[in-house]
Amino acid sequence: MQFESFDQSYLDRLRAGDYRTQEHFVAYFTPLIHIKLHSRLKSREAIEDIRQETFARFFVALRNNTIREPERLGPYVNSMCNNLLREDYRALNRFDSLDDEENPREFPAKGPDPFDVLDAKETEKKVRETLEEQSEKDRRILREVFLEERDKDEVCRDFGVDRDYLRVLVHRAKQSFKTAYFKKRGKR
Repeated sequence: MQFESFDQSYLDRLRAGDYRTQEHFVAYFTPLIHIKLHSRLKSREAIEDIRQETFARFFVALRNNTIREPERLGPYVNSMCNNLLREDYRALNRFDSLDDEENPREFPAKGPDPFDVLDAKETEKKVRETLEEQSEKDRRILREVFLEERDKDEVCRDFGVDRDYLRVLVHRAKQSFKTAYFKKRGKR
């Protein structure tokens, strides 16, 4: 499956009721929702009910201008689906006990959630892009200190600085990265 990135124009087309965009949105998220629900529910009807309710609530939230971060559509749909799943579990537990069920529901599956994987991949991509936009010196400092977790004394020797000045360099590199990262994401 090819993961998508969403932007403000996509969100605007969804909000405007563009049929092709809505069709793409449903076609894109349906398999992810099915993967998530299939591992947690046995009944196709229950899966379909939660899938449809997820989209129904999403489009209501969209019309009410609740959704403001298009790059977070995946996590938003995921949390909506999670909430509906919890509601479903609570409704079942209200009326049934596990001892009385002939066909008990399976416990939630272990393993990565497809929406969490999607969110992590999007974040990783943005981090890598932002890191590549940094100056060579900042990029090297951030990689060596945070990604490679090199010994700080070795990093100091490589840069020809003492530990106090390394802290200054790391702080500046982090600030530069943070500013560029949030600018890319449309936040302050």
